This record gives sequence, structure tokens and C-alpha cells, in this order.
Amino acid sequence: MVTDWFTGDGDDFRLLGTRCSACASVFFPREDGHCRNPGCPGGELEEVPLSRRGRVWSYTDSRYRPPSPYVSDPELPWEPYALIAVELESERIVVLGQAVPGITVADLAVGMEVEVVPGVLDEDTETTWTTWHWRPTGVAA
Repeated sequence: MVTDWFTGDGDDFRLLGTRCSACASVFFPREDGHCRNPGCPGGELEEVPLSRRGRVWSYTDSRYRPPSPYVSDPELPWEPYALIAVELESERIVVLGQAVPGITVADLAVGMEVEVVPGVLDEDTETTWTTWHWRPTGVAA
């Protein structure tokens, strides 16, 4: 899990970003040092929960095993997964993430509504690495 990038469970699951008090720019991943807007004089950065829903802006599939530091078991066959770039409903920023397991590029279309849900990146006997996934609305987890 990446600390402070998301919070909650189930319907309370949210990505966490930051908003600049001077220019209202929103950032994800979060920014804790300074406002990234080059035209901003700088302001306080406050943590904000981001929209749970958005629209597919673009998508593709991952048909190859990424190199380290991506976590995968080289002994197991590679399982392709869909990557989705989502424009968040309120913030109008684009956030990249994996589709929920079982959703492929054949199930996606630019402009369709999706929602963020908790997901598992990898796990072993001692650790579960959590992340976020995008799920088309109306699809059961």
C-alpha cells in the first residue's frame, strides 16, 4: 500500500489528493511540498478526498510482465490486465489505474462511467499490498 494515497473501505473508499489554498489546483498523487502550478504564488496544501466516479478518458492493456520494482511472481504465467485513465467527475484531473479483475479492454469504452474501488496488487502469507482499481458502474465487485 502507498501510504496516504487512499483511505476507507467499500462505499467509503476514496483516493486522497491535495488542493492548493491559493489557486485551488488539485493533485494526485498528492503533493505535500509545494503547489505544482507554475503560475501559483504558493499556498497551503490540504488533503482532500477525490471523486469516487469519473469517465474513461483512455485505456489499454498490459500484455507483458513489467520490470522490477513491479511485484509479480516470475514462476507464474503472466496475466494481462486493463489500464484505465479516468477523468475524475469534479476535479477534472486524469488518474491512471488498473481495471478490476475480469474487466478487459473489450468491456471498456471512452466516456463510460467508472468508480474507484479497493483492490489487491499482490499478496503473500505475510503481506497484502493494496491499491485502487477502476470498475464500470453497475458491475458487481
